[in-house]
Amino acid sequence: MNFDRVNNDGPITIGGDKVFNLPLPTLVEGETPTGESFQEKTVLNYISHQGAIFQLKSPVTIGTRLRLAIDLPRALAEDRNLKLIIRGQVILVERLMNRKKRQRITLKFENKYFIKEKI
Repeated sequence: MNFDRVNNDGPITIGGDKVFNLPLPTLVEGETPTGESFQEKTVLNYISHQGAIFQLKSPVTIGTRLRLAIDLPRALAEDRNLKLIIRGQVILVERLMNRKKRQRITLKFENKYFIKEKI
């Protein structure tokens, strides 16, 4: 399934999950395989209640725990500047042939999340 081609007309259902294709700016925090901490800005390619797909330059491996701070659209946040903070574990890493040093990351969310207002 190619999640890069999901339309922008609203959610669609894939495997019983509602899938949204929104250009959601996201800050990813974690550690590289060598133990270096990183923070990297990216945009989500896919998000559902179970996980997300996005691209990173920073190297990560399967099993790596990451923290995402996802900017919520103002229209969905009653015109407030809200972020969804959620953690997850990398379950798939794909090298992108046409993107220099970028990889597509599939992250499975943990059950805990919170919404934070950025002031």
